[in-house]
Amino acid sequence: MRIELRNVSKRFDKADVIENLNMVIEDGEFVALLGPSGCGKSTTLLMLAGIYKPTKGDILFDGQIVNEVEPKDRKIGMLFQSYALYPHMTVLENIMFPLKQMKVPKKERVERAKEAAALVKLDHLLDRLPSELSGGQQQRVALARAVVKEPKLLLLDEPLSNLDARLKIEMREEIKRIQQELGITTVMVTHDQEEALTMADRVAIMKDGELVQYSKPLDLYHHPKNYFVAHFIGSPPMNFLKGQLSVQNDQLQFAGEGTKINLGRCLKEFNVRDGQSVYLGVRPHDLKLGKKGQISLTGVVNLTEPLGHTTLVNVTVGNSLFRFFSDKKFVAGLRGEVEISFDRHALHLFDASSGESLSKRHLADEEAEEASENIIPM
Repeated sequence: MRIELRNVSKRFDKADVIENLNMVIEDGEFVALLGPSGCGKSTTLLMLAGIYKPTKGDILFDGQIVNEVEPKDRKIGMLFQSYALYPHMTVLENIMFPLKQMKVPKKERVERAKEAAALVKLDHLLDRLPSELSGGQQQRVALARAVVKEPKLLLLDEPLSNLDARLKIEMREEIKRIQQELGITTVMVTHDQEEALTMADRVAIMKDGELVQYSKPLDLYHHPKNYFVAHFIGSPPMNFLKGQLSVQNDQLQFAGEGTKINLGRCLKEFNVRDGQSVYLGVRPHDLKLGKKGQISLTGVVNLTEPLGHTTLVNVTVGNSLFRFFSDKKFVAGLRGEVEISFDRHALHLFDASSGESLSKRHLADEEAEEASENIIPM
């Protein structure tokens, strides 16, 4: 099922929760709605489900407006944060329940429920009650119940929030496997960026009711549209220095927060002007210990965090905290000075006023996207 949201807005009393949301989810695609609390991602999901109606705009399923279509008639399956299983029913009875409401004949109900249970690897636990299952098993029952109706759209509302770290990884893999096997268009709400980046084909970053960036996971990480996305995506988040740019002999210079950096001949990669205030950004994974990169910084060690396979090092660069990953054997005394570096391709620049990326590649991508939106389908 192909989903389209056209200029969708949602208002509660005097509060605008969603503003002019435009978005297309292709047939069979897995999309994650990601953002901080209160950004509007759950409201968007509930509008897709038909529980909320848009204040303005239209929601289309396969080209048909469904604003007034009741939830039961939308051919959707939902998986909630709480498992919401009936405690007095067995696994089989819980999975069959939606089919019973649809008045599917009993023999067919049993067959389809068993197939759904096998899909989530619970066919050996059909006679158990929910109280006899682990949290992960209960979530699998809820997933089987959502897909047994053979929905065209699967809606997931923070489905992994109640699971521990190990079970989250297992269920992440399981949900993605089942979604790919069945080819169901899927929309998931999550506040966990790791879930979004590992499970989704595309991720919609939302902030204050607006769609900030809608891209493939790697594009979000390597080519953030603005300062907010750059800071929000990544663990640890991107490192930043605030300062001013100057152009000297075709080379770009950065000065700010007690730090001066020669960025070299990278003017053709950024749309910048002399004297512009910017945020300079670099990902922790792109920083190297020593002068191994093209651009060098000096920092003072604040903290080291051994992670087993690597060590996360916190340093002060100028007046800002920088984090980078070093060898697991890294040893440095607190307040010790270290040299760190990165290559020019890892450099990000954002306008300090608007927060927008100054990368020419990103600007070119935006122009191409706008051009494609203006093409009238025949």
